[in-house]
Amino acid sequence: MADKDKNKYEKKSQQDAEDIKRRLDMLDHRLDDIDTMVSAVIERVMVQPVSLILNCPHCGRNIEISMIGNKKPTV
Repeated sequence: MADKDKNKYEKKSQQDAEDIKRRLDMLDHRLDDIDTMVSAVIERVMVQPVSLILNCPHCGRNIEISMIGNKKPTV
């Protein structure tokens, strides 16, 4: 009976480890996506002005963020 319980707990801990690995992989993928988006925005800001309009999830008001880089655009 003890061997069955031991096997059950080993399987459970192995599943937990696989679940943690899967979640870490998902987090890594999301962070890569965020990095890509931020890099694209930064590249664009350095060439031309960018204005972001966000909607606050708490109060519902619009928030405008304008960014201007100091690099002169190349033609």
